[in-house]
Amino acid sequence: MKMIEYVSVLKLKALEGHRLWLRFSNGEEGIRDFADILAAGGEVIEPIRDEAMFSRAFLSRGVPTWPSGLQLDPTNLHMELAAMHALTVPAAAE
Repeated sequence: MKMIEYVSVLKLKALEGHRLWLRFSNGEEGIRDFADILAAGGEVIEPIRDEAMFSRAFLSRGVPTWPSGLQLDPTNLHMELAAMHALTVPAAAE
């Protein structure tokens, strides 16, 4: 049985095309495309369809958050990126 690694997000940066660069507490980083989340829609999702609103992402205690109230679980984000083989470990941390 594989153990779940609980992580938080240390840094994030909104990128063009509704993508978010994330650096996790375990040193790994990756880029999450939000096309699938936007396609699902919903009350807290609709405002971030606007790139200007999407770019207002911030961290609240290690959790990616938007002014609309959307919060994304960092451990789930990490597991999704790991499943897509989309995580890297930078050679030197900033």
